[in-house]
Parts: sequence; structure tokens; C-alpha cells
Amino acid sequence: MKNILRTAAIAAIAALALTACGAAPTTTPTAGSTTGGTAATGGATPSATPLNFKACIVSDAGGFDDKSFNQLSFEGVQQATKDLGAQFKSAQSNAATDYAPNLQAMASENCNLIFAVGFNLTADTVTSAQANPNIHYALIDAQPSDASGNPINIANIKPILYDTAQAAFLAGYLAAGYTKVGKVGTFGGQPYPTVTIFMDGFLQGVNYYNQVKGKSVKVVGWDGKNGQFTGGFDANDTAKGVAQQVIDQGVDVLLPVGGPIYQSAIAAVKDSGKDIALIGVDADQFNTDPNIQPYILTSIMKKMDVSAADTTKAAAKGDFDPSAYVGTLANGGVDIAPFHNFESKVDPTLAAEVKQLKQDIIDGKVKVKSYLAK
Repeated sequence: MKNILRTAAIAAIAALALTACGAAPTTTPTAGSTTGGTAATGGATPSATPLNFKACIVSDAGGFDDKSFNQLSFEGVQQATKDLGAQFKSAQSNAATDYAPNLQAMASENCNLIFAVGFNLTADTVTSAQANPNIHYALIDAQPSDASGNPINIANIKPILYDTAQAAFLAGYLAAGYTKVGKVGTFGGQPYPTVTIFMDGFLQGVNYYNQVKGKSVKVVGWDGKNGQFTGGFDANDTAKGVAQQVIDQGVDVLLPVGGPIYQSAIAAVKDSGKDIALIGVDADQFNTDPNIQPYILTSIMKKMDVSAADTTKAAAKGDFDPSAYVGTLANGGVDIAPFHNFESKVDPTLAAEVKQLKQDIIDGKVKVKSYLAK
């Protein structure tokens, strides 16, 4: 897979904002009448005075069972409506052509709040919100933009963003301290800012470890501008091939960034027969996918379920706020997961350093660069 210039990618999508845990959704979306995808309704058993509020959600093409950001967002909105005794409806997209019809279907369902999951829904969400000014929208992992890709503010759209570079910085430092061969690797789905923000933070964390320790751990697959990408977000032979290319360069820690492509990384690690630790993204993937448990060192988490639930509850109370939410280490919106099966493999001194580094980032003693950092 050839290297792709990050700068070209950013120019192509301009300023689209930020990409990419828990158990599987308690209610799996089932077939319904929503155009282009599948729909499901749910919520708590109606009480004597049920809340007259409906929260709805539209997935991107990854679907609500992606064990990543779609699933987390679904779970957060669903749980909030259960807690509130409100109504819930979802529309699962199977392709990009489903986004606009699914958003329109949710608007026609008299939803009070519609979540659109992922930067790929940005343009269609802007169009839907402008056509339905009395409906509130929440755009997860992206920021509204105009036709030229310039960020814009729309009164009825709340951007929900995550500065995952901060958590990825911790993962990079951890990986640099964990590696036995002095090489760690990463690759992504597509070079969107929401993907490369993970890779940027990871690279910065490794470089910081080298700086304070006087080491020279190398990062394979991303140099801050150029890197290895699969061209999509599907777990397929192409993704496996890209993972293998990185593994063949001698890494023993690997960070795949892009939803299901981690599954291809698992397959490549198995085929290699090498002792390689994986780092997950979005969710604590140790909990979402048992297949990764023997391989996963930690995960770089975006607390999408929490922010989606909080946004739902605020809107239900009449407190919808269109200003952007940005998840950070300080507000708990991003973090790294426990080491789980690798707890005994991580040196206690390294674990303590990572914990202190988290506090130093929160306190502003260590600066992490990203396009979301102020």
C-alpha cells in the first residue's frame, strides 16, 4: 500500500473534525422501514408519565455492531433514553447513499434530537439540519463545514469531538517503554484528521519517551506527514496486507487506527507467528472483542457513550447547547484502557510513569499537539 500524503488528505476534506467500549448493544438494530438501512426503536418501559422526548441516531456505513464508535454512540443514546423514560429510534446505514435518506427518515419520525455518527455524515447532517431548524442535531466525531470544507457554526448542530492525541501520547510512551526491539508501528484506514490524530499523538509519545530516556525507539508507518493506509475501514485482505507490511519491518507493538481494520491486524499477527502487542482505538477493545484479548496491550479510548448520553439528557431537559464538546484527559472524554492480560508484562515503573504523564498533560506541564488543541 503506497504512502499517502497527510497534507493532501487534509486539503481534500479541509477541516472535518476528529475520528477513530463496552459490551454489544443490548438491543441490536432490527429490520424496519427506514430508507436505505435498518431501524430499531427502544427505550424504557413507559411510566405513568413518560417523557415526551425522542432521541434518534444514524450510523455511518460501519454499522452499530462495529465494536467501535458507532456501537459506543448507540449504547450511550439508548441508555440515556432508558434512564429518562424517553423514546429511542435508530437507523443503520449500509452505505454512504443511506446517510441522507436515514437522516430524513429520523426527521420524519419527529425526533427531537438526531445523532449523526462520524465525519462521513457531515455534509448530509448540515443539509438536514438546515432543512429542519426546529430539530436538534449532534454530530459525533466531526464538525459542521461548508461546501469548501471550512468549519462553520450552525445553531441546531452540536459537534462532539475528541482530542485523542492526548490519550495516544500516553499509548506511544507506553509502547516505547514496552518494546523489546526498539520499533513500534501504526497504520490507518484513510488519512483523515480523525485518524491521523491518533497517529500524531502516538508518534509524539514515542518521541517524548526517547527525549526523556535518551533512547531511539523508531515508529514505522507514520512520520507525521506520510504513512501507511488501507484506503478504507473494512477488515479485508488489503488491510491485512498493510498490517503485514508494517510487521515485516520488525515492530513488536502495532496500532491499527480505523474501526474494524484491527481485525485484519490480528490475522496478520497470527500469520507472522511473532510476539506482537496490539493497541486498540475508540473502545476498550479487550471488552468489546474477545478475539483481541490475547494480543491487546491497551486501547486509546474516546468516551463516546458518555458524551452521547450526556448530550441526550441535556437536550431532554431543554438545555441543548450547540457549542462544541471536546473530550480531553482533563474532562475524561479520552483516556487509555487498563492493561488487562498485559498487566504483569508492563514494568511497574513504566506504568507509574504513564500515570504521572497523564497528570502532567492535564496540568499543562507536557504539551500535546493536535488540530483540536487550543
